[in-house]
Amino acid sequence: MNTLEAIAGRRSIRSFKDKPVPRDLTERVLAATVQAPSGKNQQPWRFVIVEGDKRVEMVRILRESIAKRKEEGADPGSSEWSANVMEQAPVTVFVFNGEAAESNSPGEGGNVVDVQSIGGAIQTMLLAAHDLGLGTLWICDVFYAYRELQAWLGRREQMVAAVSIGYADEAPDPRPRRPWQEVTEWVSG
Repeated sequence: MNTLEAIAGRRSIRSFKDKPVPRDLTERVLAATVQAPSGKNQQPWRFVIVEGDKRVEMVRILRESIAKRKEEGADPGSSEWSANVMEQAPVTVFVFNGEAAESNSPGEGGNVVDVQSIGGAIQTMLLAAHDLGLGTLWICDVFYAYRELQAWLGRREQMVAAVSIGYADEAPDPRPRRPWQEVTEWVSG
């Protein structure tokens, strides 16, 4: 598969087969991920992998936190759906900004360049997994349980996102995209 085919063929997967991902395959995804570019070669990304029986505890924490936020009157958005996806996926990678001290969410501060670099790493992760026959879902709904998951994972760095990985149990059609011509403006001499 070439790069342009990988970009065009990648889909967000929300249904995974009940089939474990071999550790060496996850390691290959991570080896590709750390090849992503980063501002000043800072490589701010840090990863925590949740798999096996620990997934049950992870999803329990997420669901309890969502319920608490709902009781407080917060709109849970798509977080309950994301919890279902994370429950199915055999691997979830939590992505942290190792350069951001303490526990600010990305919207609360931190180095924008590092967060942008981490976004590039996540995209690289998605494409690498796709190339290796795996499906992925980039999840930001973990913010409904930001502090709870951070504490459970024993991390103090800024949590940026999670990515669930597994064998796809669906083949979604491409989502609509705006043509590049619609979102591009040329400035030239």
